[in-house]
This record gives sequence, C-alpha cells and structure tokens, in this order.
Amino acid sequence: MRIGELATTSGVPARTVRFYEQVGLMPEPPRTTGGYRDYPAGAATRLTFIRDAQHAGLTLAEIRGILTLRDSGQAPCNHVSDLIHEHLDDIDRRLAELRKTRSALKELAQRAVATDPASCSGADICRIFSRPA
Repeated sequence: MRIGELATTSGVPARTVRFYEQVGLMPEPPRTTGGYRDYPAGAATRLTFIRDAQHAGLTLAEIRGILTLRDSGQAPCNHVSDLIHEHLDDIDRRLAELRKTRSALKELAQRAVATDPASCSGADICRIFSRPA
C-alpha cells in the first residue's frame, strides 16, 4: 500500500509517517520499481498504535521502547502497564500542584479585590502579594 492510502487508513498524515520512519518508529518499507514506498498491511496497525499511545501521553522514546520489545518477539504488556502507572502518578502530582496554585491564586484574587491601588507606595512593589500583618 502506498503512503497516501496508509495515511488515510491509519488517520496519520503522510508527513508524520515519513517522520516516524526517520526517527525509527516505523521500519523503512520496501520500494516499488518506480521508487514509491510500498507498506505492508501491518503498517497501519503500527501507526494506529503509535498515534493512540501518543494520545495517551506516552513519549516517542517510550513508544520506541514498546515497539522494540514487540519487534524482538516479547509481549510489552508489563512494560506498558508500568509506563501507564508512571504517567498516572505524574498526573496526580501535577494535579496536586495545580490545586495548590489555584488556592493561592484565589487568595490573591480576594486580596486584589480588597486592595486600593492608591495604598500601594513605598517599599511595596504590589500590595496584593504582601501578606497582611
């Protein structure tokens, strides 16, 4: 199958397919006598996997690791499970940080409403950030 058909089948633009070949996620396909790429049927499955893994937040390096395991004949399920849990833990940490930031911003917003700009003078850069004594 040619690159245009592969792109349509997998939902991945042809330009991206060529990029994935360059970075080693997709093996370089054989060429027709006319020089066109001639992808095997399994290429669409691989592209769909790469796309779905990226949408789930995996990096290209992580995806490459999964594909390397699969290409060597090993089932990558345990590795994928570990990666998923690492990403979930990271998201939980980031959500906790965002909750703290949101709380701090809400407090600053309340101070902003109660602050008279005319009272900002002297050593204060901005009284909104100064904790009340």
